[in-house]
Formats: sequence, structure tokens, C-alpha cells
Amino acid sequence: MRLRSLALIFYFILLMLPIYWLLLMSLQTTDQILGGFKFFPEQPTLANFARILTDYSWYSGYLNSLSYVALNTIISLSVALPAAYAFSRYRFIGDKHMFFWLLSNRMAPPAVFLLPFFNLYSTIGLFDTPIAVALAHCLFNVPLAVWILEGFMSSVPREIDEMAYIDGYSFPHFFVRIFMPLIRSGIGVTAFFCFMFSWVELLLARTLTSVNAKPIVVTMTRTVSAAGMDWGLLAAAGVLTIVPGAIVIWFVRNYIAKGFALGRV
Repeated sequence: MRLRSLALIFYFILLMLPIYWLLLMSLQTTDQILGGFKFFPEQPTLANFARILTDYSWYSGYLNSLSYVALNTIISLSVALPAAYAFSRYRFIGDKHMFFWLLSNRMAPPAVFLLPFFNLYSTIGLFDTPIAVALAHCLFNVPLAVWILEGFMSSVPREIDEMAYIDGYSFPHFFVRIFMPLIRSGIGVTAFFCFMFSWVELLLARTLTSVNAKPIVVTMTRTVSAAGMDWGLLAAAGVLTIVPGAIVIWFVRNYIAKGFALGRV
């Protein structure tokens, strides 16, 4: 037992080492970083974080990322919830084939849809807007959300639906007040996966934005100047990029545990 505990501690240290290294770099200048690796910074500085929080080109990237990630999560859940309910409660011609076709969209690489999305959004005036990236990510998040939610909904007995209808509940009232609380673990897991995919996705976000809606992942790829790569600034941006995901994991940690235990994840 003691050996197992030591092994787990060692494994945890190995997992946290890259994050510690990133935090360590963010508290140093580029010259200090290139001067050699140290376990503790000799003269730590918050200048890199101050530049990100005061430079519009940097903090606007965070705001743009948060805006389209939030939009994508809301839209994906709004579309996936009724679709998953239909797949879990009704049987119709081609339902299994449609369900597999919907999931197969998630398997396609994002590069396949770059040109169609670019032409479409340029034509209708959505290019370089947060809604453009949010809708593009829905192509991948909605199938995944439907697949996860359908597993949770199928585990809820159909008798609950019938009893609610007998008691006089309308479908919207039943779905929001009774059914959704029963699958809140599935909704939490689904929201987590939608958030994480949209937050870290780079290809679509970079292609469908240019100036006004440029996300932080794109800004981080443009830190090269005539003086070279600003490693300290890039590390500070990386630390701040981890924060939203860590916050989301903290709030939905209980739902994630239940989701992996009960749902289709």
C-alpha cells in the first residue's frame, strides 16, 4: 500500500511538472529563460501577465474566446437536448442510420470544412465574428452532445414521461422541470466537452477570424517578432489559457465523475 501511494505521488509529480515549468517560465524574462533552467526563479516578475492584461490585442483575445465558447456551448446544448430526447424515446425509419451519420460528422477532420465555412461566412457577413466560430464548432459538438445525452436519457425510465403526461404536464414544462434535473450529470459532462473542444480548437478559429474576433489561441501563435520568440509572454498566456478550463472542471467535477460512471462517455 505504501509503495502504491509513493508511485501515485511520483506519477502526480510527473503530470504537474509541465504545468510548473510553464508557470516558472511565465515569471521570468526571455533572457532568464534562455540562460538555463532553474527550479525557482531568481528574480520573478509579473511583467508578462501585466502586459497581457493591459494590451488590448491580448486581453481582447480572451474575451473573444470566452464569447464564442459560451455561445457554442449554449447552442450545442439547446440543439442536442431535444434531438437526444427524440432518439432515446421514439423509433422511426432510419433512426439508427441517422444516429450513426450524425456521429460520423464528429469523426471528420475540421480541415474538410474550412473552405465551405469560409465562403459561406464571407458571403453572409459573419466572417470575423464570434458567432461564426461558435456555429462552426457546433458541427462537431452537437453530434457529440447528442451521443452523450442520448445515453443518459435512455437510462431514465419511460414511465416518468407517462406519469407526467397523466398529471397534466405539458412537454416543455415536463422537460425543463422534471426531465432535465434527472440528467443534470449528463448535461454537465456534455457542457464540459463542448467547452473544452471549442476552447482549444485552433484551425477553424484561426481561419474564420482575422482582426475583430481573433481568439487567444491565434494571438499566441503570433508572438514572433524581429527579436525572436518572447517565451515569457507566451508562457504567461499559456497559464492564463489553462485557468478557464480549470475553473470549468472545478464546477462540474461531480457531474464528470457521475457521467463517466453512468453515461455514454
